[in-house]
Amino acid sequence: MVKKLVSKKRLLEIIDKFSRSKVLVVGDLMVDQFIWGRVSRISPEAPVPVVEVTSENFLLGGSANVMNNIFSVGGKVNVTGIIGSDDMGDLLIRNFEEMNIDTTGVMVEQSRPTTVKTRIIAQSQQVVRFDRENKDSVSLSSIEKMLEYIESIRDDLGAVVISDYSKGIISERLLQGIREVTAGRDIIVCIDPKQNDFSLYQGFDVITPNHHEAGRALGMEIACEDDLIKSGESLLERFGFKAVLITKGEEGMSLFEDGGSITHISTVAREVFDVTGAGDTVIGVFALCMAAGATFKEAAVLANYAAGIVVGKVGTAAVSQEELRKML
Repeated sequence: MVKKLVSKKRLLEIIDKFSRSKVLVVGDLMVDQFIWGRVSRISPEAPVPVVEVTSENFLLGGSANVMNNIFSVGGKVNVTGIIGSDDMGDLLIRNFEEMNIDTTGVMVEQSRPTTVKTRIIAQSQQVVRFDRENKDSVSLSSIEKMLEYIESIRDDLGAVVISDYSKGIISERLLQGIREVTAGRDIIVCIDPKQNDFSLYQGFDVITPNHHEAGRALGMEIACEDDLIKSGESLLERFGFKAVLITKGEEGMSLFEDGGSITHISTVAREVFDVTGAGDTVIGVFALCMAAGATFKEAAVLANYAAGIVVGKVGTAAVSQEELRKML
């Protein structure tokens, strides 16, 4: 199905423009910590497995993973968000600096920790996850500084990703400020939503919910293709988006455009090991394609290819440009 939608030549032309295309990622910066080990016995203290730790690693998570996917596939990227004054915040800053990512847009709040999700993996299975976070709204001062930063770089941007993990960053004030900063400019704004009230995102260009998020936003269950089509069309009409891209896990994704066009895109994943961070890959690559001059359909097809690669990896992962070209 994918080959019929867009030619391979056209997709490669879009990829060739990645290095000249810039995307800003706005959202909830996180660290994903993975603790790896093996289980050989059950604890005598409680009916739980004892994990013998063999290694651990720290990866970019949340909106930082969106940024990492854009960077990894060869795009130019800026980032703005909030970290805490702590070791994990310092870790993020070091990672950004090693990637030559501008950290001017990263604000520090003394009163909140950097969000960390810790996953314990044994025999390639997640045993437990625990989160360290503060979901309170960030200060108005931090929001105004973020908006000042966005305004300072807006002339270079082709697209903006708003990566909402519902950790207190994405608020009505921030979104309204982004509307004002990008108004009248050729900047595509893409939303990866977590909040159920999509009116918060009203009027932005593109939204990329999974089918569960789309259903919750409309107060309905998406159980069949008719439900899916109804939900996509309702989201377009109700909230004024130009396009809605609903991801469906192993079943691929469906693109709804405000002109009435509906495109179903089958998954290209050969094997699915881990869906962690797949949504970050989809919106990151989609937005970069838009910044490179792609149509909604072309961007969706390339994002689908990228997602097919990343779900074949264990843990929060990114896609390289070489992998994407090879997949084509």
